[in-house]
Amino acid sequence: MTSVLRHHRYGRTLGACALSVALLSGGTAGAFAASKPSPKGSPTSSPTSAMASITITADKTSVKAGDTVKFTGRTKGLKVGSPLVLQHEKNGKWVPLKATAKVKTGSSYALTAKLNTTGTEKLRVASATMHGKVHSPTVTVKVS
Repeated sequence: MTSVLRHHRYGRTLGACALSVALLSGGTAGAFAASKPSPKGSPTSSPTSAMASITITADKTSVKAGDTVKFTGRTKGLKVGSPLVLQHEKNGKWVPLKATAKVKTGSSYALTAKLNTTGTEKLRVASATMHGKVHSPTVTVKVS
């Protein structure tokens, strides 16, 4: 029977298929083992920061110096009570302002800030998680 399978076209096809299945399943198992996520708490695993996000909206985009602007938004992947801070860009660095808030039930937040410096202010909301920093996109407010 071995000689029949060895010389018969169907036997060769069957053998090639069996070999292909064996190689593919071994490769899949190897790929699965290689893509296994790292243990919790390690520096390379960041499920919170990878999925965490913050949105931001300013109630005014143009104000006079000394006016108050209200910033609102929603968070995703941050726990209720997580601290948030408003930052502005100064000389290419993000500097925290005194305006802070905490994530509320429903993942929303609101904070107000008095903008005193004239010019164009680039602002964002940031939070530090145990896996890294998360920040919102930048909003621009003109202060005259």
